[in-house]
Amino acid sequence: MSNSEHPSETVDDGAGSGPGAVDGEARSGSDDGSQADGGHADTGTAPAPSDGTDGRAGEPAAPDSSVGRLAATVERLRREVRAAQAEAEGRALIELAKGILVERLQCGPTQAARQLAELTEQAKVTPLEFAVEVINQAARDRMSEVTDAFLAAAEGDGEPVDESAAVRLRAAESGALAADDTQAVADSLLEQALRPLGAVAVAIWSAGPDGSLSLAGSAGFSPAEAERWRYVPPDVATVARRGLSERSGQWIASLAATGLPSIGRQRNPDGGRVALPAGTGGRIHGVLEIVWAAPLEPQPPQVVRQVEALAELCAHTLETSTLRSESAPEPRILPDAAELMDLADGLHDPALVLVPHVDGFGNLVDFRIQHVNNRFLDPAGRPRAVVNGALLLEAYPMAAGESELFQRVERVYATGEPFRGRRMNLTALVDQVPLSSMADISISRHGSSVLLLWRIEDETARLASLLQHAQRLGRIGGFEENLLTNEITWNGQLFDLYGRAPSSTPVPLEELPAHAHPDDAVAIRRFLRTLLHHRRPSSAAFRLQRPDGVTRHIRVVAEPVLDSDDRLFVVRGAYQDISSQHWTEVALAATRDQLAHSEQQSAERNRLTLQLQHAIMPPTQTPLRVPSLQVAVRYRPAETEQLVGGDWYDAVVLPSRNVLLCVGDVAGHGIEAATSMVVLRNALRGLAVTGAGPGQLLSWLNIVAHHLTGAVTATAACGLYDPDRRTLRWARAGHLPPVLVRGAEAAPLPLVRGMLLGAVPEAVYEEDEVQLAPEDTLLMYTDGLIERRDRSVEESLTHLLATARSAPKTLDLQLDRLLTYSRSDTDDDTCIVGIRVS
Repeated sequence: MSNSEHPSETVDDGAGSGPGAVDGEARSGSDDGSQADGGHADTGTAPAPSDGTDGRAGEPAAPDSSVGRLAATVERLRREVRAAQAEAEGRALIELAKGILVERLQCGPTQAARQLAELTEQAKVTPLEFAVEVINQAARDRMSEVTDAFLAAAEGDGEPVDESAAVRLRAAESGALAADDTQAVADSLLEQALRPLGAVAVAIWSAGPDGSLSLAGSAGFSPAEAERWRYVPPDVATVARRGLSERSGQWIASLAATGLPSIGRQRNPDGGRVALPAGTGGRIHGVLEIVWAAPLEPQPPQVVRQVEALAELCAHTLETSTLRSESAPEPRILPDAAELMDLADGLHDPALVLVPHVDGFGNLVDFRIQHVNNRFLDPAGRPRAVVNGALLLEAYPMAAGESELFQRVERVYATGEPFRGRRMNLTALVDQVPLSSMADISISRHGSSVLLLWRIEDETARLASLLQHAQRLGRIGGFEENLLTNEITWNGQLFDLYGRAPSSTPVPLEELPAHAHPDDAVAIRRFLRTLLHHRRPSSAAFRLQRPDGVTRHIRVVAEPVLDSDDRLFVVRGAYQDISSQHWTEVALAATRDQLAHSEQQSAERNRLTLQLQHAIMPPTQTPLRVPSLQVAVRYRPAETEQLVGGDWYDAVVLPSRNVLLCVGDVAGHGIEAATSMVVLRNALRGLAVTGAGPGQLLSWLNIVAHHLTGAVTATAACGLYDPDRRTLRWARAGHLPPVLVRGAEAAPLPLVRGMLLGAVPEAVYEEDEVQLAPEDTLLMYTDGLIERRDRSVEESLTHLLATARSAPKTLDLQLDRLLTYSRSDTDDDTCIVGIRVS
C-alpha cells in the first residue's frame, strides 16, 4: 500500500491538538488500560464516543467539552496508527519485490524500482498488488499456493477476481515477521486477513510441555477477558484444547451447541469458532482460535487453506518468540538431550532418547535413536550398538504397524502430552521374522527430545499373579510343611479358609483332626497314614470347624517330597473350600430323588388308568348280534401314556330290543378323566333301561356330570335304534353329529341343539329321528379321529367324509380304514361306533 493510497490525516489546530494535549491523551489511555494500537480494545466497553456523549451512563457531553475533544482525538490517533502500520507493511512488501527484481534482473535498486513501476502500469494494478504477485512467483511457498487456489476458484465460479486476498495474506505475513511479540501478530492477523472473512476476534495459544495452554496474543477481546484466560491448566476441555488434539482442527458452526468454555463466550455465545493446531516440522507449538459473531457456515476449500496458512504463520511466530506474562506460571527449565541421556542412564527400565529427524523441507519424517541406556533390552535380542544411532523406523519398522508406536511418539513430540500404555505389542523384525513381546510403554517430551521407556513383561511375575487370582477365585489355599525343621508356610488364602489371622501360627497336619468334625476323624487318619507313612499322594474331604463357629466343607490334597536319600522331609499341598459344591450336590441329590419318586408315581397312575380303560373299553369288542343290523366298535388308545383320556363308547341291546349307541369324551387326561368316564358310561347304561328317549337320557346324564362327578364337563352323542322300524332317534350334548353314508354319498346329520354335559345344573336336549334304508351306514366318533392343530374342524370333517364315501364291503374294514387314514395329530384317544342296516 503506497503513501498516496493512505494519506495521513493532519492534526487540526483546535483545542487539545497541541503537544500538551497529545501527552494528556496518552496518559489518559494508560490510566484506563486501553492500548493505542487498538488491537486489544475492550469489546465489552466501547471507546469514548465523539458524537456528543461522554460515555457515562448515556449522559450527553457538550461538543466543546474537554472529555468529548479528548475522545475524538484518541479515536483519530488510533486510525492514524493503524493506517501507518498498514502503510509500513505495504512499503515492506514493495521493497521485498524490488529486492527480488534486483536478484532476477542483475540490476541496481534504482533500475529495479523503475522496472517495478513500468510493470505495474502495464498490468493496470496497484504497486502493492503487483509486488505481492512478484513475491508469490518467487517464493512458491504455502502462502502463494493458497492465493493461487483462491484466485483460481474465483475465476472458475465466474465471479470477479478479488486479488486483495493475496495482498491480505502477504500483508499479514509481513506484519507478523516485523512484529516483536505474539500480541502484534494477533493484531496483524485480525486486521489484514481475518476481518475480511467476517471474523471479529482471534486468539493465539501457546502449548506448554505439560499440556497447558497460555494466551500468547489476542485481538478483538477486552483486556479483562484476555486476563481471565491467560492460562488454561492441563486436561481442561476447551475449544483450543480440541483444536490441539485434532490434527485437522475444529470447525464449529455454533459455540453454544458444543457447551465448551472458551475465551469471548459471553459476548459471542452463538458465533462460530475455528481452532487449528499451529505446528512446524512435525511439532505443534500452539493453537490459532478464530471467533465469528454469527454461526459459521461451511467454508469453501480455498478459505480453509487460507486459514491453515495463517495457523502455520502463527507456528513460526510461537517457535521464535518468548512468552512474556508477569502472572502466568513460568515454564520449568527442561533438560536438553545431553541431560536427558544422563537421566535415562539412571533409570532401571530400558530407555531410548529420540531426537526429531526432518527432511530438506523441514518436515518430520522419523526420529533418530540418540542414546540407549545401560538397562536397554532389545525385544529381538540385538546388542545396544546396533540400535544406538539408528532411525526409529529402521530399527523397528513394525512400530508404524498395528501397535501405532511411531504414531504415539510423533503425537507426544507434537503436543507435549505424555503417553502411558499397558501391555502393548512390541514387534521387531529379525531376518524378516517378526518377534513379538508385551511391554508397558511410557513416552514423554523433554525440550526438543523424546524419552521412550518400555518394560518387557516378566512372564514369571505374570504367571504368579495369574496363579494368585486363580487361587482366590477357586478358594484354594496352599501350604508347605518341613518335617525336619517344623517350619510351616501358608499363603494368605489358607488363613482365610481357616478363619485365622495372618499373624497366627499355622496348623500342622498332625493336628488336623482337632480342627475337623469328629465324624470325619477316620477319613483324616487314613489321609495322614497314606501321606506320611506310605509316602504317597493322598486326598480327603472333611468338615472344618473354624474358631468363629462356621463349618466349611474342605478338600485337602497333598504330596510328599523326598530328599536324595529317599527320606521324607517336606509335605506340600492345598486346601479347597468345596462348601458351595457340597450343598449344590446335596440339593441336586434331593431333587433327583424327588423327581424319581414323582416319575414313579406318574408312571403308576398312567398304568392304572390304561388298565382301567382297557378293562372297560377293549380296543375290539365282540360284535352285537341284532337281526338285520351290523354293529362294530373301535377304540384307539393315546400314543403317550400321559395323554390317556376320557373317550368312551357303548353299544348294547336294551330290554325293549332297541339298541343303545353312544360315544363321549370327558375333558382332561389322566386318572381323573378315566374315572369320570366310567361313571358317565355306567350311568347312561343304567338310565337307558328306563325306556326314556335319548334327549331325556342326556338330561339325566347332565345332572350326574354336574352333581355326582366333581363338576366334570363332557360331550356325548346318544342314539336309540329301533330294528323293527329301522329308525334312529338321537340327541347330542356338544358333540360332533353322526355321519350317514348312503350309497356314494356321506354327510353329517343335521345338527340338533344340546350343550355339553356338566356345564349347568339342568339342561334340555333336542331329539331328531332318521329313517335308515338297507345298506345305510351310520358312524359315531370322538374328536380324536379328525382333530388337527393346524386345521379347522370343518376341513378335517371334509377329509373324513371323503374317506367314508369309499366304503369297503364290510363294516369292520370301513372302521379300520377310517383309523388308518385319519390325519389327527393330537395323540388323543379315539372311539368309533358304526352300524350298517342289512
